[in-house]
Amino acid sequence: MAKITTIIDIGSNSMRMVVFKKTSRFGFYLINETKSRVKISEGSYENSGNLQPEPMERAIGALASFLNIAKSLKSRKILCVATSALRDAPNKKEFLARVKKELGLNIKIIDGSKESYYGGVAALNLVHLKEFVTVDIGGGSTEFCFIKNGKIEDAISLDIGTVRLKELYFNQNDIDGAKEYILTELSSLMTYRSSLPIVVGIGGTIRALSRVIIEQSNYPLNVLHGFEYSVSENEKIFDDIIKAKYNNELKNIGIKKDRYDTIKEGTFIFKTILDFFSINKVVTSGVGVREGVYLTDLLRNSNHKFPSNFNVSIRSLLDRFSLDDKLTAYFGNNAAKIFDALKPLHNLDNKYKRMLVIASKLHSIGVTLNFYKYTEHAFNFILNGLNYDFSHEERVLVAHIIKFSKKTLPKKSDVSYYKTLLPKLEVLQWLSFMLTLNLRLNQDFSKPKLEYRQIDNNLIIKSDTNLYLAKSSIAKIEIPIKLKLKLESP
Repeated sequence: MAKITTIIDIGSNSMRMVVFKKTSRFGFYLINETKSRVKISEGSYENSGNLQPEPMERAIGALASFLNIAKSLKSRKILCVATSALRDAPNKKEFLARVKKELGLNIKIIDGSKESYYGGVAALNLVHLKEFVTVDIGGGSTEFCFIKNGKIEDAISLDIGTVRLKELYFNQNDIDGAKEYILTELSSLMTYRSSLPIVVGIGGTIRALSRVIIEQSNYPLNVLHGFEYSVSENEKIFDDIIKAKYNNELKNIGIKKDRYDTIKEGTFIFKTILDFFSINKVVTSGVGVREGVYLTDLLRNSNHKFPSNFNVSIRSLLDRFSLDDKLTAYFGNNAAKIFDALKPLHNLDNKYKRMLVIASKLHSIGVTLNFYKYTEHAFNFILNGLNYDFSHEERVLVAHIIKFSKKTLPKKSDVSYYKTLLPKLEVLQWLSFMLTLNLRLNQDFSKPKLEYRQIDNNLIIKSDTNLYLAKSSIAKIEIPIKLKLKLESP
């Protein structure tokens, strides 16, 4: 697969482009994202689905600009897909021919089930859950992908879209008609009604809603991907948006200007879906069709799924910022040994073992920016770069474990800003101590063979080499309890 790949998604309301750069076989990261609100379906649903001249001109102009960006970034592969607006349009061949002739770009029109599948592939690989339904509200349709036990079970598309309902119902102030239409469409999903635990929300409407909830709740991490919220606790926000009569009301709620035209319809659709399925938990996805198109190409030989125990964010960070791959692996393995040896004392859940191992592998990535205060640099790298397949709580915890891998333990005042996303202070203190010990034992980078024995309140560490630097430095580490560290070496 090309090292730099561009994906273009032509939706009914917005046209979006993402550009990804590979760092290794499965590692990649985003290097560009561009959006244009071309509204290619504007006026089409009032005209038997036909694309109108002005929206087509806007779309061609945006595509030309997208291709210029892709060329400047040296993209070697461009994949362009189109969804509801084009697949519904009787005159789509006219538009496709113009784009091919004027821009040399081939557009692949995907059906609803394929669109839903792409969203499911993206969420399955890049969201931190294994059982959920994706809901992707677009301008012309809404896609549902049902995922159970880490596998896609079904991918369905319904003709419920913001632009479609706006032109057919909302412009005529027929709200009751819109609801009846949505419920009639949803009736085909009755068999799933009692088995949906969580919605993973995809698309601009759902991201806009999450952004408002983040701002109004003073949530500490300003990141959309992986953000979770309770529907019942935020029902007033949904109702306020739906009832808003003027743009100033939407502005005061926190809706951005480019969402004024469809946010009411999108919120109405989403709330109706959530009520229909009696769902109270929403997880926001920053990924969707575009990432799904990329991943089905990248993972075409592995059933469109990453290998077990692989995380693309960790791999990408290590590919770009790791000083030594072998050293990184050593720190990870040693962290697991320390955790297991001290288990009778810290008694932490095994989920924290994974966090400690990840923190041990990533602790030095901040050095590439500046050696001084590198743990603080790593803290910011992780908060902003540990994007995929991590909950917000996990990424905040990993960042804090690294930040406080020093001689002293973190205090309440050190973690007050993120306290709602962190475990008890004692948990963080234990994890920070274990990472600190791990780093001190190998501060000369010799990768010694270490064995650990915990007897009463003693941790006996046996090394196969003389660890001169470690002997003095581990004596200065602050420890969560009265624990003596004894280092035995030749």
